[in-house]
Amino acid sequence: MTNQNVVVPDTQAAINMAITVAVSNSEIFTTAASAAPGGYISISRKKFLKNLEINGGARINAWVDSMRSSSPTHIKSIPSLSDDQSSWILHHPSALDMFEQIIEASKGKQIVMFLDYDGTLSPIVEDPDRAYMSDAMRKAVKSLARCFPTAIVSGRCRDKVYSFVRLAELYYAGSHGMDIKGPAKGSKYKKASAKGVLFQPASEFLPMIDEVYKKLVERTKSTPGAKVEHNKFCCSVHYRCVEEKEWNEVAQQVKSVLKEYPKLRLTQGRKVLEIRPTIKWDKGKALEFLLESLGFANCTDVFPVYIGDDRTDEDAFKILRERGQGFGILVSKFPKDTSASYSLQEPTEVMNFLQKLVEWKRQSLRGQAML
Repeated sequence: MTNQNVVVPDTQAAINMAITVAVSNSEIFTTAASAAPGGYISISRKKFLKNLEINGGARINAWVDSMRSSSPTHIKSIPSLSDDQSSWILHHPSALDMFEQIIEASKGKQIVMFLDYDGTLSPIVEDPDRAYMSDAMRKAVKSLARCFPTAIVSGRCRDKVYSFVRLAELYYAGSHGMDIKGPAKGSKYKKASAKGVLFQPASEFLPMIDEVYKKLVERTKSTPGAKVEHNKFCCSVHYRCVEEKEWNEVAQQVKSVLKEYPKLRLTQGRKVLEIRPTIKWDKGKALEFLLESLGFANCTDVFPVYIGDDRTDEDAFKILRERGQGFGILVSKFPKDTSASYSLQEPTEVMNFLQKLVEWKRQSLRGQAML
């Protein structure tokens, strides 16, 4: 079920997808781009970055185009996405509709669950501080953790995610996996080779992130609706409540801060710009680290399932494809280029899928007890 339409490389998450949007109107692509089969554009990463000066207007325009592409109201304007949603669903079918096939593929293997938070366990809301999960969802996740090792992997600060979820039996990976901690209650699923978990690969960046947070708050305070969130090892600039005509201003403000810190990079999520360390660490690396911590690093009998809605979750989807184990589920109502194998439309469907997994596991255990 590999998506064959993704021919634009992920040069930098900050400009990911904006390349395709801007290519028809921008002169900077005259030497960096060439036509690829099917009418798509294949762009050399090195040539593209060479043609985008960090202080140039083209870079800001690319950022703003990328910001627009993350908005559902603009999603269908992206040329690399098919307007035929049924075709997209054919390649990324509903995980609920394909539940029996998923269970069949996992037989004889240990399922390990990885869940994003915002947009996956909780709805996307205008105020990120009010992204509460429902009691029903919390109950579903709690039941899930009793049946399978379960981790929350989020761009949010780990402490903030824990305050939303409030389940001590889970693994938590905050700040895009740069702050990982194992369950307070321990885990019955750890293998003998498993290790205790407390991992923070970007600790040296903490003073820098504190400094950047303060500057971002100061620079964005003139833009109504802009909100800066301190996520310990990264900073998030939310523009969900900013009028679209002001998005260029937000991009300029973020750029003015980022250019002072070459050891930091920009990535983008749903209506959010994120500044984080340049270390080679992301949600995919966090997934691999957690599997190793559980003792499943080199096992063929493990079946990881990652559910997420954001571009940053693509790093985990890609890892699962490369490993040839388990699969990713994208939470989206709109067609998107993705490395996920299956899809769910919204958090309610995620909850239904988790509940079905729990019920299948319980029935399986009851069947074994009767033998």
